[in-house]
Amino acid sequence: MIDIDLSGKISKDELLSTLKSEAAAIDIKKIMLATSYLREDAQYMQSPYREEYIERFSKAFFTRIKDVKDDKGKYKGFVDVLKLKEFLEVLDNQRKEAKSEAEICFLKIARIVALYTTFILEESIHPVGTKFPGGFELRYSNGRFLCPVKEKQMNNPSALCRFCVSVQDDRV
Repeated sequence: MIDIDLSGKISKDELLSTLKSEAAAIDIKKIMLATSYLREDAQYMQSPYREEYIERFSKAFFTRIKDVKDDKGKYKGFVDVLKLKEFLEVLDNQRKEAKSEAEICFLKIARIVALYTTFILEESIHPVGTKFPGGFELRYSNGRFLCPVKEKQMNNPSALCRFCVSVQDDRV
């Protein structure tokens, strides 16, 4: 649970400080548990896509958690509190549905990473190069993150796509 007062303005630096505290509790064991959940969750994906998906997200989790812990930047501006509340509500609903310790670890790490990329860095939640079914991938071009599945996921109540800064890749 993110321990931050949602009743007033929240600076990016204040949110980052909270995320740093959350990230400090993430160790290699939790990342390994999250990876085991990824493996379980991806069990029905096609084989070459599945292995790349697991590897990419495991690496992204480890890298982004380290980025949060090590981030000494000062960020100007404030977070959109209404958007943040809605974002946290989606994540809280996912956590309530969690069925294992591995899934809870996955969701905890995903929460930190997604909040960091969305509200602090203002980057795509998925790393550039993330592959999606059909051979499409998230890319960065002309200052924009281009997602091949954004439009298809916008009405998915459990997807965070509606909060992500990426835009639909018109080539798809």
